[in-house]
Amino acid sequence: MGVPPLYSARHVGGCREPEGIANDVRSRHYRDALGFEIRWLYPGGDIGAVSRDNVAIFFRRRTRPFEPAVHWVFAAAIDATYEELRSLGARIVEPLEEKPWGLRQFTVEDIDGNRFYFHCD
Repeated sequence: MGVPPLYSARHVGGCREPEGIANDVRSRHYRDALGFEIRWLYPGGDIGAVSRDNVAIFFRRRTRPFEPAVHWVFAAAIDATYEELRSLGARIVEPLEEKPWGLRQFTVEDIDGNRFYFHCD
């Protein structure tokens, strides 16, 4: 049996990718502040993708206004994940805490307002 991935994702409200501009700035933000690897970026920046473990995020160019996406990301090592993202400078909008519904959870917001709920049961 292999080591389980650090991250796996569930999407809320259907399979929606973060909206916004799929450009080098966004890709660098996901790499530098959220620890993702840049997988590819289409020339011209109309579409691109980043990934980490079992999580892949696709981006496409959109015109504002658009509704931010919401993603639930399971992180087996939630404390280490929180410390890593904090040290990378991720925009943590809700700190790591035990929630009344039984999850240890924290929330990160990307540069376009898309929310990522990192959790561990």
